[in-house]
Amino acid sequence: MSDKIIVYNAFYNPIEANIVKAKLKDAGIPCFLTDENVATINPLFNQAIGGVKLNVFEKDVAQISALLADDLELEVPEMDVEKEADKVTCENCGSTNVSYGLATKNKHSWWVAVLSILMAIYPFKANKCYHCYKCGHEFN
Repeated sequence: MSDKIIVYNAFYNPIEANIVKAKLKDAGIPCFLTDENVATINPLFNQAIGGVKLNVFEKDVAQISALLADDLELEVPEMDVEKEADKVTCENCGSTNVSYGLATKNKHSWWVAVLSILMAIYPFKANKCYHCYKCGHEFN
């Protein structure tokens, strides 16, 4: 192995890149970040520049992979399984991929539409309902 510097990983979140950099520094592995300032100042350029790049020596890649693999195993939280009784199911297809929010089809009632046209204002009240993301059905 040589002392060649390579890009080990690219991050679209500068904070995440700095956390990984700090872990490597604590383990005594030399590393540095590039394009961090551009990504921090204007996050819209992040994809164009390829994110914040973590640069390391090629000889340290195996040690870094082992260190970060151990950390990933510890940091990944287990998903809480929702109780079946708390889930709302779609009346149309029976799917549980349902959420409560603003209606998309009948967003405003007729009296709100008439009143907003007469007063030349944006409708001030919107209907809420459950929306199924599988079939698109809306219900209360």
